[in-house]
Amino acid sequence: MTPVASLPEMLAVLGAGLAAGVLTSTVGVASLVSFPILLAVGLPPVVANASNTVGLVPAGVSGSIGYRAELREHPRVAWTVVVTCAVGAVGGAALLLALPSSVFEAVVPWLILVTCLLVGVQPWVARWLRSRAGGQIGPRTRMGPVTTFFALLTGVYGGYFGAGSGVMMVAVLGLGLDIDLRVVNALKTLAIFAGNVVAGLVFVTVADLDWRAIALLAAGSVVGGYVGARVGRRLPPTLFRVLVVVAGVVAAALLLR
Repeated sequence: MTPVASLPEMLAVLGAGLAAGVLTSTVGVASLVSFPILLAVGLPPVVANASNTVGLVPAGVSGSIGYRAELREHPRVAWTVVVTCAVGAVGGAALLLALPSSVFEAVVPWLILVTCLLVGVQPWVARWLRSRAGGQIGPRTRMGPVTTFFALLTGVYGGYFGAGSGVMMVAVLGLGLDIDLRVVNALKTLAIFAGNVVAGLVFVTVADLDWRAIALLAAGSVVGGYVGARVGRRLPPTLFRVLVVVAGVVAAALLLR
């Protein structure tokens, strides 16, 4: 393994951490910035993936602090998100260590595109469901079994690879709950944090890591996560939805190359 050593490499990783932190708290495609940079400076894929997960934990901390008001609005949902994503991340981390990194390469881009579609059509789907129910159902402010199951699967994916997992969580929570998108954005950031913490603990115990890269990512991402939260909580719902869809499509296109 070639560790991050030169000044240009260190600056590149630090900048990647800052950008990834901002994206963690906004559109949720952080790994598509930081992971390629780690590969570019010479880290092997599995080492880069594990180091990236650990290094982006501070982004989730600062981002969740930035969204603390939104997270207090639905504490039961917040705790459900934490638990499901944490449990799922354990399975995802185990898959990363046990399976070759190419296993999901053919599937992931299409999975991200499908979730982008779901994010885009969510308002129309919600209205259609309400019209079918004839106004007999109230706002859904708790996660039902189906939403919880898909949040768990998103946690598994986040622990395994993570690119686009924020987009997936926005789709899951947006379709399964009737809450403001700014709160969905906060819950998505919390979900990424929970998954990264648990997967990171697994990686610290059993995986090869580049600690210099982790420190640089952490330094950049802790600032970026908070900045991203301050931006994200002010985004109009329509703009946020458009940005998530655009980010997801770009992510899928990059993975398809």
